[in-house]
Amino acid sequence: MDLGDCYRLLGLRSGASFADIKASYRRLVQQYHPDMNPNDEKAKDKFIALTEAYRFLQTVVPFEEIALKSNSSSSSSNSVSSYTEIKPQSSATATTVMPHPPTLEDIEQRLKWKTYEQLQRFLQERRFPQAIALVEALAARLPEDIEVRQWQAIAYQIWGRALIAEKQLPKARIYLKKALKTDPHNKTLLIEVQRDFQRLGQQF
Repeated sequence: MDLGDCYRLLGLRSGASFADIKASYRRLVQQYHPDMNPNDEKAKDKFIALTEAYRFLQTVVPFEEIALKSNSSSSSSNSVSSYTEIKPQSSATATTVMPHPPTLEDIEQRLKWKTYEQLQRFLQERRFPQAIALVEALAARLPEDIEVRQWQAIAYQIWGRALIAEKQLPKARIYLKKALKTDPHNKTLLIEVQRDFQRLGQQF
């Protein structure tokens, strides 16, 4: 099940907010819950598929929830922790220094590197479909970020190489081509992918 399938199963468009995902999941699992549909295997299968899709989306669509928590904690603590009150000896010269709240760019950067850590874990655990879905979601959110594009290309290449080892050669070719298309100016990646294509040719 890929990212697009998960959205479609929940009746949503790709890129739907986490709040929408959660609301749709709750509505649908109530509809297809086995207790509400005794002896209905189709409803049971649908219920299981919905749960799997929701759990998968939870791993790749954390962005909005984290951003909202950041904004919420920022706004709720303004009266206590988000400013420093300086009280010199003379009350007439007392001033309050308020730092700037985190900008959208600050939040995006934190999310970017948090996602990178998750991407590394997925790749190390050989959870390649989840890694691809995660980095594609990040690339859709930060389309102009060169580093994210590099991570995306490398993830494609790593999965392509793994697919060669698993003898899934047509699929391997697709992901190796995606790697080159995603980051065409990366000479190191080009050399690595060319080697992978040579291995691929030897397998045919």
